[in-house]
Amino acid sequence: MLPKLLTEVVLGNRVDATSYEDACDRIQAWAEARNSCYVVAANVHVVMTAYWQRQYQQVINRASLVTPDGMPLVWALRLLGIKDQTRVYGPDLMLTWCDRAAQLGMPIYLYGGTESMLEKLRHNLTQQFPGLAIASSYAPPFRPLTLEEELADVQRINDSGAAVVFVGLGCPKQEEWMARQQGKVTAVMIGVGAAFSFHSGEVAQAPRWMMKVGLEWVYRFLQEPRRLWQRYCINNPAFVVLFSLQLLRHWLRLK
Repeated sequence: MLPKLLTEVVLGNRVDATSYEDACDRIQAWAEARNSCYVVAANVHVVMTAYWQRQYQQVINRASLVTPDGMPLVWALRLLGIKDQTRVYGPDLMLTWCDRAAQLGMPIYLYGGTESMLEKLRHNLTQQFPGLAIASSYAPPFRPLTLEEELADVQRINDSGAAVVFVGLGCPKQEEWMARQQGKVTAVMIGVGAAFSFHSGEVAQAPRWMMKVGLEWVYRFLQEPRRLWQRYCINNPAFVVLFSLQLLRHWLRLK
């Protein structure tokens, strides 16, 4: 029996108190039971997108697990009372699960990215985790899919026998895709954002020291300023202001 999740709400978004081990325990239990469910790795970009788009917020809040992917959400949970919360970062959760999947013999599926990226990703994962079974992979086109295309993708995934599907479509596309496939894909779906780019070697990850102090966004912004300026220059300051107001109300209620 899995322990009950401790949850907090950050700007209307559920964020769960979890760890890599706890998250993998839950994923394993759901995968063994063939539950059709999805996991969200939430960072400031996810939370702020959901804050502005309430329909997307419902998608996040219906997930089976929402991990604190970014350090600002870790700090938020600590300030709201979960003192020992640590980061559960999507790309690292992917590697942690691949390690367990290799030991358990549970096949994974890779959905997203490009064909060249997936080829590098498959190679790197099987090199790092001998015995890891990659049932299959697919790079969907970079446009809205037709209903027929989505149904074909679901059929491909189910036919592969994969227990876990890693989805690398980016926010908010990957969470919306997983929500639409819940009840159709007979596997656990995990949205891992840029993990495909990182683990394929196509994009460099920030140094670990920058991740620990919450400066990963600076590194990524310097890599792709034209694509990421709005995410970091608008969403980050807005998050600080809005969460400060939430925290003030929280502290006033405790008095």
